[in-house]
Amino acid sequence: MKKLLNILKIAQFIFIVTATLLHVVHAQESSTEKKAAKLAAVKTMIDSKNYVFEAQSVTPTSGRTRQLTSYYTLKVLGDTLESALPYFGRAYVAPIDPTQGGFNFTTTNFDYTVTNRKKGGWEIDIKLKDSNMDVREMVLTIFENGSTNLVVTSNSRQSISYFGHLRQRTDKDK
Repeated sequence: MKKLLNILKIAQFIFIVTATLLHVVHAQESSTEKKAAKLAAVKTMIDSKNYVFEAQSVTPTSGRTRQLTSYYTLKVLGDTLESALPYFGRAYVAPIDPTQGGFNFTTTNFDYTVTNRKKGGWEIDIKLKDSNMDVREMVLTIFENGSTNLVVTSNSRQSISYFGHLRQRTDKDK
């Protein structure tokens, strides 16, 4: 009888260990599948030039990081670029209109270059060609999970960095 009880305890122990291992393996596969799906979605957005960068924080060249509480975006809509980003930092030339403190513009005159990063992800270099634009260049560093760093280089202001994420364009973005 004791021998049968010991065999049942061993069988129960083996069952618990096996169930635990199967659960861990399933969770890892699920996580891997989610990462692969996110990577594919981000790659599709970049290839189609159809996405929205939502800024969550901003870091001026000579300043501290600030969390953004309002909705600020950079929209890439095929052949159109729409920017609605704030600016904090040093301006070398003051704008004539004091309401034009941020980077607020829409343009179709720009170069768009995508390169793959060595450590995964992409770097997108957007060079604006409009001579009347204050912004000279925007560089998006996009990671495989969709988190993004945007550096804006201006003609009359210090550079500034934004951190946020990419998302698919929706109907409200048109």
